[in-house]
Amino acid sequence: MKRVKLPVALVLLGVLLAAPLAWAAAAAAKPAATAPADRSPAAPLAKGVATVTGLAISPLLGTAGYGAYQYFTADEAARAGLPWYAQMKFWLPALLIVGVCAAKDTLGAVVPPGLKKPLDVLETFENKISGLVAAGAVVPITMGTVADAILAWQGGSDPMLHATGLAAIHVGAVSGGSLLSLLTIPFGVAVFAVVWMAAHAINVLILLSPWGAIDAVLKGGRTALLGLVALTANVNPWLGAAFSLVVIVVAYFVAGWSFRLTVFGAVFCWDFFTGRSGRSRPRENDNRMFAGGNLPGVPARTYGRLVERSSGTLEFFHRPWLVGAEKRVTVPAGRIQVGRGLFLSSIATESGDTFFLLPPRYRGHEEELVRIYKFTGGVQPAGLRKAWSLLRELFGGAAAKAQVVA
Repeated sequence: MKRVKLPVALVLLGVLLAAPLAWAAAAAAKPAATAPADRSPAAPLAKGVATVTGLAISPLLGTAGYGAYQYFTADEAARAGLPWYAQMKFWLPALLIVGVCAAKDTLGAVVPPGLKKPLDVLETFENKISGLVAAGAVVPITMGTVADAILAWQGGSDPMLHATGLAAIHVGAVSGGSLLSLLTIPFGVAVFAVVWMAAHAINVLILLSPWGAIDAVLKGGRTALLGLVALTANVNPWLGAAFSLVVIVVAYFVAGWSFRLTVFGAVFCWDFFTGRSGRSRPRENDNRMFAGGNLPGVPARTYGRLVERSSGTLEFFHRPWLVGAEKRVTVPAGRIQVGRGLFLSSIATESGDTFFLLPPRYRGHEEELVRIYKFTGGVQPAGLRKAWSLLRELFGGAAAKAQVVA
């Protein structure tokens, strides 16, 4: 009897976790009923900043909650003219998906990693796709509405800002509304991108975490952050904007860390989802991988190429932000081995200092990498202790802090 009750209780808990998320996302767009009306031209911008920040923290939930709020607060006759994300055929399935994801993370403590990991990959893909959709459609519509509200305060209006689909900016136009749109929409998209990368890092950490309990803590932290943004915006738009600015500033300062983790997650998901390890083999030299937490002079999770020179030395080539001038670092000599993990393998010294993290494409090809690069330590199994060490490096643990940031 206990075996039946536990999963049922966990599923119900997951659904209950999704409910406050939907409320929080909808509340972010709702003006405070008790606060005095602020008719200054900067008030719409304050509300827009809080709304965009909430959307960036959880794009699917934020978009669905925002749309559901617009749907229920609009007159029945006006609902047909609402944007696509405010239509029930979008926000209702989206909220159901959010509930399923919450249940999945709640069940993570009792579900074997081999069953949960594919669902984590799908959720990471979903977060990327919904982030792109929100950045390309919802955020421009929201910021266009902000610009329109400012124009209305000034006694004018621009029909160009009344968007119902993907935002379009006519650069050749010289009207004040178009100029204001040119300023507000890029600002909103930039804010969204910076905050989204930081929030998306949580999805990647969940994807790479071997323990369901850590997943629940990470998801709970992001939920709490979204709730605080929604709560402060609901109490007072200026308070919500101030708290959102704190989130934006923190996201800006960790942008390098979150960008590298975002790239790491994208490569991991692509290799895992497409089964690349079964349809490709390592090259005889110049293989792509990520820097670990102990490669001198290279930030952890930097994507690059490991090359063996004719002299026998190993060098790692990489580009900052993937587009900067190429840099190279010589890998310290010594007894190096490949640690084979369940989902994530690594290249490390015999003492456990991680030099490189291997994408899933190399899973099952560890022996070939040993032969190609002449690693003297061979292939060794990576246990839970090594998994915990790698997770600490992903968060930026002691090993990562000792690096020189490029």
